[in-house]
Amino acid sequence: MPAPPAYRRILLKLSGEALMGDLPFGIDESVVAAVADEIASVHALGVELAVVIGGGNIIRGLAASHRGLDRATGDYMGMLATVINALALQDALEKRSVATRVQTAIEIRAVAETFIRRRAIRHLEKGRVVIFAAGTGNPFFTTDSAAALRANEIHAQILLKGTRVEGVFTADPRRDSAATLLREVTYQEVLERNLRVMDAAAISLCRENGLPIAVFDMTVPGNIERVVRGEPVGSIVRAPRTDA
Repeated sequence: MPAPPAYRRILLKLSGEALMGDLPFGIDESVVAAVADEIASVHALGVELAVVIGGGNIIRGLAASHRGLDRATGDYMGMLATVINALALQDALEKRSVATRVQTAIEIRAVAETFIRRRAIRHLEKGRVVIFAAGTGNPFFTTDSAAALRANEIHAQILLKGTRVEGVFTADPRRDSAATLLREVTYQEVLERNLRVMDAAAISLCRENGLPIAVFDMTVPGNIERVVRGEPVGSIVRAPRTDA
């Protein structure tokens, strides 16, 4: 018999790139459908679930700035891209009878609610999946930082970082065949070794508030549910253990 959920409330961080599948850019509807299936299965366990989604499948502000676009302008464009992704995920979830709300950090009242922390928590308590879009609402901050911020604001018990690799490695396993998987690592080790789990601001915010980060391969079906049930999937970033 499967283990019960190990967490009551979680926040899942999804990259925009995860939604484009094998496409060069944009949204692969089959990938969105698969992600929605995974989220729906976790929601069915009674877990309160929020999502922060990126926009890198459409535009990344930093990359655009390297091509001559003003960095702040590029970041605002990236925020709007996350709203597009959030609406696509909302549509897929509601087709699976999962009540969903999109909240944005910048006001776009025609398509989504503006982020209000207490309202977001109330939605979660009522069993709705809340999708946070538009990052923090500020340029120069990544959606990793937004995920850490929102997770702490809603009092999530863990932040789930879905990636395309098994977990946290000593180096990029796609470039270094000698890279080894770290099943457990501290926030400080991530920062000192520049392990690129999330950006430094996000890691620091999680460290200051004792919020663990689970890093796992999103492309493996069922992995989100396995992490939520507390199974040893991927890697965990947390404070160092202390002996009793």
